[in-house]
Amino acid sequence: MTHDARALIETYYAAFNRADWHAMLDCLTGDVVHDPNQGTREYGREAFRAFLARMDRCYEERLHDIVVLAAGDGTRAAAEYVVHGRYKATDEGLPPARDQRYMLPGGAFFDLRDGRIARVTNYYNLHDWLRQVGA
Repeated sequence: MTHDARALIETYYAAFNRADWHAMLDCLTGDVVHDPNQGTREYGREAFRAFLARMDRCYEERLHDIVVLAAGDGTRAAAEYVVHGRYKATDEGLPPARDQRYMLPGGAFFDLRDGRIARVTNYYNLHDWLRQVGA
C-alpha cells in the first residue's frame, strides 16, 4: 500500500512538472478537498481545475528534489520539494508580476482514497515568496 500511495503522488507531481493538468485532475477524487497555501478551502475537481487555470496563467513552476513519504496503510502521504518558478502574470491580491524568478521549499499533505487523492493541503513560506518577487 505504501508503494501505491507513493506512486500516485509521484504521478501527480510528474504531471505537474509537465504542466499536464488533465493528468493531475485524473489523480483526484471527484470530491477532492484542496487547501491552497494561505487560502480558503475548496471542494471538488472543478474548483481544482479553476485553481490550476489560475496557476497556469500567473506562474510557471517546476518542482525539484521531490521526496514522498506515505503511511503504511496507504491512506495518507506527504511530499517535500523545492519550487523553481517564474511569476509571469499578476495574481489577484498579490504584487505586480514582472517576470520575477523565485525558488523556495514547499510541501503538501494528502489523504488518499480508492487509488486517488482525496485531499491536498499545500504549504510554502508566503513571506519568503513575497520577498523574492520584490514585494
